Amino acid sequence: MALIQLLLPLSRVYSFITDIRNKLYDKGLKKKYQPEVLVVSVGNLTVGGTGKTPMVEYLIKRLVSGPDSTAVLATLSRGYGRRTKGFRMATDADTADTIGDETLQIYRKFGRPMPQRVRVCVGERRADAIRQLLGLHPDTSAILLDDAFQHRAVRPHINLLLTDYNRPFYLDYPFPAGRLREGRQGASRADAVIVTKCPDELSADEQQQIRAQIRRYAPTAPVYFAGLSYSRPVSFAAHQPTDSLRRVILVSGLASAGPLEQYVRRTFDLVRHHRFADHYVYTRAELERIMSDRPPGAALLTTEKDWVKLDALLTPDERSQWPLFYLPVAVRFLGDELPDRFLQVPPKASP
Repeated sequence: MALIQLLLPLSRVYSFITDIRNKLYDKGLKKKYQPEVLVVSVGNLTVGGTGKTPMVEYLIKRLVSGPDSTAVLATLSRGYGRRTKGFRMATDADTADTIGDETLQIYRKFGRPMPQRVRVCVGERRADAIRQLLGLHPDTSAILLDDAFQHRAVRPHINLLLTDYNRPFYLDYPFPAGRLREGRQGASRADAVIVTKCPDELSADEQQQIRAQIRRYAPTAPVYFAGLSYSRPVSFAAHQPTDSLRRVILVSGLASAGPLEQYVRRTFDLVRHHRFADHYVYTRAELERIMSDRPPGAALLTTEKDWVKLDALLTPDERSQWPLFYLPVAVRFLGDELPDRFLQVPPKASP
C-alpha cells in the first residue's frame, strides 16, 4: 500500500493524459471510423488477464449459431506477441510468431474448420485493418474486435467491457500505481459490463454489491456475471478428450493463472506448476527440461494458447508418445446471458 501511495501522483499524470486523449475523441476533434457492418468490441480497462479470448470464442459461437445462420464473421486483434507487422489474415501456414498465440488458437478452433464463415485477422492499426478486410471480403457481416476498448479510432456498435471478479476495475488504479490503462471513468463508454472469472457460488447479494460499484462509473450499462468452465483434457496427438488423467504437471503462460491452478488442484493430482509470463515464447530446451524432470506417471497439462506454441516444438514421434494434454476452457454465464440485441447481425448495421 505504501508503494501505491508513492506512485499515485504519477498515476494522476498518466490518467490526465489519457483523459485528454479520450476527450479529443468524445468531442470529435479526433476522427472515429464506424464501418457499415456490425462491430462488437471486447476489451477491458486493465492490462491483461480478464478472459477476453474465451469471451471472443463465446461470441463467435453465439453469432455463428444465432438466428442469422448465414453471418460471415471476422475477428480482429493486435496479435500480441507476433513478430510481424501490419494487416494479416490467418492461414494454415501461420504460427504464434506470425499472428500471436491467442489468434492462432482462435484460428485453429474456428477459422480453419469454417473458413467461409469465420475469418481471423490481426492488425495493430484497427481502422486501417478493417478497411483492408472489407476490401478483400465485402461479404463480411460482423467484426469482433479483441482488446479494443482503448482503440478509439474505431467506433464499435457495441462496446463490451470485461472486468475480473478477483481484481475489479473499481478497486484498481491507473498505471503505474495499478493496472488500469485509463481512469475508472472510462467504463462509461461500455454498452455492457461483464464480470469474468466469477466463482460458481457467487451470491445474489454479492452480485448486487458489485453492480452498485460498477454503476458509479457506468450508470446505464447492464452488468452480467460469468465464470469459466473447463472441459475434459484433450490429447495433443489424438485431439480426443480423456477421463484417464490423474497425476499432472501444469504448464501455463497466463497473466492470471490462479483460477486455472485452483481448478487443476481440485480435479487432478497436481504435482508441479511451471508458471511462465503471459504470451511466453517457449524453447525446445525448456520443453525437454520440463518433460525430463516430471515425476513418473505424470502427464503434462497446459492451456489451449500454450498448446499451440508447445505443439510446434514437437516431433511427430514425441507428439504421439509423450503424455501431453491441453485443457479447453469456455465462458459460462451465471444467470442471464447477453441478450440477442447485442449480437444481431443485420445486412448493414446502423451507422
